[in-house]
Amino acid sequence: MSDVRDILELDVPSNERTKELIIAADKRNRKKYDCKAPKRPEGMHREVFALLCKDNNDVPPIFSSDTSKGYKPTKAKLGMKKVRPWKWTPFTNPARTDAAIFHHWRRLADVGTEYPFARFNKKIAISVYTNTDYTQYLSSNGWSKAETDHLIDLCQRFDLRFIIIHDRWDYHKYPSRSIEDLKNRYYQVCAALQKAKFQQEKVYIFDTEHECKRKEQLKKLFDRTIEQIEEEQILLQELRKIEQRKKERDKKTQDLQKLITAADHQTDFKKNDKKISKKNSNSSRNKFNKTDISPAIKLYAVEPTSIKFPDFKNSGVCLRSQKIKLPSSLGQKKIKGIEQTLSDMKLDFNPPPTEHICQHFNELRSDIMLHYELKGALITCDYELQSLRHQYEALSPGKTLLIPSSLYSKTDDDTKIDVINVLVSPCAAHLGYF
Repeated sequence: MSDVRDILELDVPSNERTKELIIAADKRNRKKYDCKAPKRPEGMHREVFALLCKDNNDVPPIFSSDTSKGYKPTKAKLGMKKVRPWKWTPFTNPARTDAAIFHHWRRLADVGTEYPFARFNKKIAISVYTNTDYTQYLSSNGWSKAETDHLIDLCQRFDLRFIIIHDRWDYHKYPSRSIEDLKNRYYQVCAALQKAKFQQEKVYIFDTEHECKRKEQLKKLFDRTIEQIEEEQILLQELRKIEQRKKERDKKTQDLQKLITAADHQTDFKKNDKKISKKNSNSSRNKFNKTDISPAIKLYAVEPTSIKFPDFKNSGVCLRSQKIKLPSSLGQKKIKGIEQTLSDMKLDFNPPPTEHICQHFNELRSDIMLHYELKGALITCDYELQSLRHQYEALSPGKTLLIPSSLYSKTDDDTKIDVINVLVSPCAAHLGYF
């Protein structure tokens, strides 16, 4: 009607509700009924607060329900199906011995079945003995048979709840006993019967002394004053500071020890280099007057190492192709040399990464790398021989140093081992260079 009145240019009556008034009223009503979720009080656990108040502000039920949603009551689902009939029926609880009859509402389909909560009636098997068993296995100086029978009867009645057993103990007929004494006597009876009747070697032994000390310590802990608790907190803070300072000192000591060890190794290495250089110069001067060089001369090179491929031992998913990826620390020059060798052998740089191919492809590239290093070591040895010959010719004019042809010709592996000894890794033997 408001649109019609606007078209006809009629006045809007004061009692008519316009669109703006309706929207404003809805906003006011929304502000009125909107409420923030209550805040959990400080110190209250989240589980306890969830029982008191939910996000939808549902009040917890007075009694527990057996639905799958926990304590939240299920809403009635209305439909066209017939309602299942209920009946006020009597029932008995198997946990009771007085045959008491109670009544409750049950569905007609469930009438006559066992009480559903009867499955929670669990009984502890208490050891039973005869007079003969007691005289043979259970006789004790501190306990009489009447006291032991009274203790076993209370254990059967109250399911080993020793706090209640201690409270129900007959102090008029029998002497006063502590909870630890009751426990100790009960477990002594059980252990003796298990060893005698069932031949069990491993039985439970109750430690009375430990239990008394534990309770005494708990009592002292409970009886602490506020001043003692604050003093303990201060001592714990000081202990943490001491442990932190100790860790820092240990770390500094380890770093200093590493520096000292590295300096010692560097000094020893320089001394060994000086000794080797002096020994080589003296041996070369003494042998310049000879026309041949002994095959026992050994030239040393740097120890070559194989490629260390990444090993994925962490949990999670990884590609097997990552295992054949060359490490970045290898260097571009060596990577180019490996690729050149693979291209000469007409092999693919990235073969299918099966487990068998990954293993053998990595071994092949390690062998190629070792080949280049051994080749460099051989060139170094050849350079040393040539420099030694030139030094001899310079010191002895007119004479020529004859180098054995075995150092240049391709002889057997055993001859080369006697002539040149290059420090290589153990995996170099299968390559056929030494």
